[in-house]
Amino acid sequence: MHILLIEDDQSAAAYLIKGLSENRHQVDHASDGDDGLHMALTGEYDILVVDRMLPKRDGLSIIRMLRADNNNTPVLVLSAMGEVDDRVEGLRAGGDDYLVKPYAFAELLARLDAMARRSADIDGPSRLSVGDLELDIFKHKVTRAGRVIRLQPRELRLLEFFMRHTGQVVTRTMLLEQVWDFHFDPQTNVIDTQISRLRSKIDRDFEHPLLHTVRGVGYRLDESP
Repeated sequence: MHILLIEDDQSAAAYLIKGLSENRHQVDHASDGDDGLHMALTGEYDILVVDRMLPKRDGLSIIRMLRADNNNTPVLVLSAMGEVDDRVEGLRAGGDDYLVKPYAFAELLARLDAMARRSADIDGPSRLSVGDLELDIFKHKVTRAGRVIRLQPRELRLLEFFMRHTGQVVTRTMLLEQVWDFHFDPQTNVIDTQISRLRSKIDRDFEHPLLHTVRGVGYRLDESP
């Protein structure tokens, strides 16, 4: 994989570059937020590894600007800030995964591999549809009844997961693990908030709702009431 590492700690960066290179990854390095943002916007990378606390521009600011530019390159956030609220903030900013320092290098490699598998997903179809709702996965384009619906990166991942499980009841645990990559309950309303936002965009102003709440169990996306 071609990885961009944005890390200001030179010893930590050298350690990561050495380890990733030994595992046959190509690594470019930026030591501050401004250089990192420029490289992320102008280069082609499979994954970004971004430290949260950086000079000139913090890591979450970089991620937000990339997402605003419709750059959906997967991002692993590295940070010594490990409280639940910190992790939730990092993921809400557009990060795909969050790893707390200090960490085991083997875990970092495993998380990068998992992110790459999710990103590639070459075995699945490039277009998904449920009724008049359509998702072009490669173009990140969503339409319903021919009308373009603009979604944020996390909303796109959430919708794609629902569409790949059309007609099935999707539980909160499934969403936490598969969309947020949480293997614990963060004890927040992050899922409820994102579901509400997604529902307002794909169902509001349309006669028949597609995203249904299965009380006490989870959610289901299909044409049936």
